[in-house]
Amino acid sequence: MRIAIGGDRAGEGLAGLIAAHLRATTPHTVVDMSHPEDDHPELYSELSERVGLAITHGDFDRGILCCGTGIGVCISANKIPGIRAALTHDTYSAERAALSNDAQIITMGARVIGPELAKSIVDAWLAHSFDPSGPSAGNVAGIEELSRKYSEHHLQTSNF
Repeated sequence: MRIAIGGDRAGEGLAGLIAAHLRATTPHTVVDMSHPEDDHPELYSELSERVGLAITHGDFDRGILCCGTGIGVCISANKIPGIRAALTHDTYSAERAALSNDAQIITMGARVIGPELAKSIVDAWLAHSFDPSGPSAGNVAGIEELSRKYSEHHLQTSNF
């Protein structure tokens, strides 16, 4: 599995710790995308876009985003059509993000959870996968339909 990780100024330390943990304990390919190429200070929306597009373009299978609370990167990532990002704060929410929501991205807050809990959250999320014929299939299909509906609507009504 290919995993993109990123953290803004508040979350880059946690993102780096998670990347090191995954490299040491799993066979997954892990790329830390915390810093843009020109290294300018960036908004967490830019970080979320970089990781989210890398997933929608097929370069990565899953992503992990960290900021101070995990909220800003989660909201930003969910603006990208086709992305399902979930704020996780414990192993149960991480498990459900995979099983019930088919979340390709999880987010965490570096000011909210500690490093050992963050590692456990990531491990729980990666240990589970969505069953497209399971009981949550209809909900995920509904989320995808909303994403298509409103991304098409936006494109039709914008002044591009």
